[in-house]
Amino acid sequence: MSDKQANPIRLGVLLSGGGRTLLNILEYIKAGKLPAQVAVVLASRDCKGVERARAAGLEVHVVPYKEMPDLETYSARLVGLLDAARVDLVCLAGFLSFWRIPDRYLGRVMNIHPALLPRFGGEGMYGHRVHEAVLAAGCKVSGCTVHFVNNEYDAGPIIVQKAVPVLEGDTPDTLAARVFEQECVAYPEAIRLFAEGRVKIDGSVVHVLPE
Repeated sequence: MSDKQANPIRLGVLLSGGGRTLLNILEYIKAGKLPAQVAVVLASRDCKGVERARAAGLEVHVVPYKEMPDLETYSARLVGLLDAARVDLVCLAGFLSFWRIPDRYLGRVMNIHPALLPRFGGEGMYGHRVHEAVLAAGCKVSGCTVHFVNNEYDAGPIIVQKAVPVLEGDTPDTLAARVFEQECVAYPEAIRLFAEGRVKIDGSVVHVLPE
């Protein structure tokens, strides 16, 4: 086992919904497939994900945007909690609140999007809205994208993508289920690459270094 694997990276997970992505990450960690530990969970509202995180014995903070006077205060609150937990990497897991990422966190925040960016991204494009747009466009292929997050919606450098076919008769629900299966593979893969020091950002492009 390498030193990087022997010393798991500390994750901060941000969520706003059911917490399925968090549970998937925890399963990979428990199975010994991901050299990481979840140090803190931040939620933008009370949700199923908060309940699941607490049931897993994790440190959880609910930080609603509406209770903050402005974006700067909200962002500072999130960053303060992440700093306190000494996180190495922040993973957005269905986090629906915008926050301003300070320069020192750029290259240390990931998100997963349920389409093949740069198509079907941007403000307001999340969840079923994405799958509805993919079907309306008549796409034959969709998928998911793990990317580094900057301060523009869905515009950061792409780390991992997984594709799935769009089938005749698909609904947003059936397509979402097929895409989510690949999300459960892609996100741990991207986190593992980061933990192993194998991702290098060169402008808008991520290079994956050999083992």
